[in-house]
Amino acid sequence: MYCQVCGARNQDDAEHCQRCAQKLMVLSGASPPSEEPLDAGDEEFSFDEHLLERISILEEVLKRTGETVQKVLNALHRQEESILVHHAGMLALRDLLERQDLIDTAEWSDLWESRMDYQFLVLEKRERFAAVKDRILGLYEGRRRHAFEQLLDEAASALGGLDLTRAMEVLETAATVDRGNFELAHFLGEAHFQEGRLEPALDHWSRVLATKPDHVQGLVYSGVIRLQQGEEQRGQELLERAVVLHQDAFLPHFCLGASLAGRGQLKAAAAFLERAVEIDAVPQALYLLGGCRYEMGRLGPAIESLDQALCVDPSFEECHHLLGLCYLDRGWNRKALAAFRTAQQLNPRRMRYRDLVAYLSGRTGAELPSTSPAAADRVSRGEQAIESGDAAEALRCYREALSLDPDNPTLLMTYALACLRLDRGQEIRQLTQRVLDSNAGEMLRATAYATLIESLRGEGKYREGNEVGRRLLEEEGGSNFSKSIAYYEMAYNLAEMDEDLDEALDFARRSLEHAPEELRQFPLAALGWVHYKRQELEEAIDFLSQSTELGPSTTVLTRLGMALLASGDEDRARGVLARARRLDDRGGAIEERMMEFMKDSARIIERVRGRA
Repeated sequence: MYCQVCGARNQDDAEHCQRCAQKLMVLSGASPPSEEPLDAGDEEFSFDEHLLERISILEEVLKRTGETVQKVLNALHRQEESILVHHAGMLALRDLLERQDLIDTAEWSDLWESRMDYQFLVLEKRERFAAVKDRILGLYEGRRRHAFEQLLDEAASALGGLDLTRAMEVLETAATVDRGNFELAHFLGEAHFQEGRLEPALDHWSRVLATKPDHVQGLVYSGVIRLQQGEEQRGQELLERAVVLHQDAFLPHFCLGASLAGRGQLKAAAAFLERAVEIDAVPQALYLLGGCRYEMGRLGPAIESLDQALCVDPSFEECHHLLGLCYLDRGWNRKALAAFRTAQQLNPRRMRYRDLVAYLSGRTGAELPSTSPAAADRVSRGEQAIESGDAAEALRCYREALSLDPDNPTLLMTYALACLRLDRGQEIRQLTQRVLDSNAGEMLRATAYATLIESLRGEGKYREGNEVGRRLLEEEGGSNFSKSIAYYEMAYNLAEMDEDLDEALDFARRSLEHAPEELRQFPLAALGWVHYKRQELEEAIDFLSQSTELGPSTTVLTRLGMALLASGDEDRARGVLARARRLDDRGGAIEERMMEFMKDSARIIERVRGRA
């Protein structure tokens, strides 16, 4: 054998080289008998030459790799520069068109975002279809195979051209050619479900089940759609069947558990949710499990589930809130108060500053400028779209309504309030300014100011909001009504900034002093919150209690509960916070949450496929 270091020949049973004394680790067999043995000098020369040759080859490969990487980086930099140039050109074009009053910036941005979302959706569908196309074609057993294949090719071509509508039409035609093709029905049912078209989705999932009665997604999606349509018994039967047939799948257990929880069957729901989180510790499933355990009085296991959810997703605001309730029932007051504060900091909009805006926008019964029936119809459709979660459709309906009567302050204000719900601050500024520039009455103008301040507060622009409040005092401050609103908004902003709480207290008192009887609950709530910030808990509890007596809301009840908890009144705090939770929607609409969760195809569908 030969030494791997110096190349000297050694005995077959030697452990160390006789020349260099290195341990023989890389060994080679003896040369054939017919070969003439090389002298040590030749062996050493040949081996060194071999090593140098190998090193040279590796150096060349490394050099070429480095050159290739550098070329790729240069190409990426050129592409980045090109993208920036095109983007700058598009922005310049937008600004030029806007200056000439040919376009509206908000509509431009909305259209741009909607087109991007659409293209990303098509890309996702294209990748998904490319993965299943061969399987779809392989299942066809009819006599029109060539025509069927052409339809699939046409759909693939349409997806390649980012034309999802055309692709879906072609695939629907292909589905009529081969009604028993469960892979094609699966693809179409999945696509319709994700876009909220439940009826056609159910039709395709039913075809899947007709061919494959044990198909996990067919059973789950059909069951969920049946539940959404009010067919509770049939929906539950399908989900139970999915659980029996696919005991290691996450989605059937999660959906059945969520469905049972929504109907108040907590013990059964908890059992299925426990199995779901064993399969996959998804935060939403852990949160629902914690909610079931909390309602059942099992505080220890509830806290355990909620802690696990927060380990996965520390920003889960609802989980912090429910955890605070669990801590409160356990008597852990400091932990409870910390959890409620964390929930508020994570999502201050949950505290619903909008009570006053909602009141001003329709609860006073004040006479507002009328709208045409056509515009009112579009507003109604827009409201329905917001409730169903279709923001793009809602904005389209409101814009159509406004195009029918562009200067109607009622429509402008209605659209602004819709934008407030959809967190579209840029449009709110434009719309409220148009209301303020019109001849609208004091009610609409006050609503416009309050809406604008709320929008700015949601963006964390408290000082800018207070500037708007001072404008309200200067321009509309002749009446007690406007003064009360202005001082109320400025008091809340100062309290949220934790700055100049003395001035905040003065503003809150002035708001109460000028408030008409029907508005007193709002300055009382502001006074209570400012006193809470000042650690004056007795006064905070007094004013917040008075506010809830005049008009209970989730915001004020939650803050009253926090004040009671900080003061040590656990029993009363527990009752108040439980009342706040009943008023809020955070514990309801479980089926809707389940639907939203399932529509996240990138996360859920792949998980199901991986475990089915």
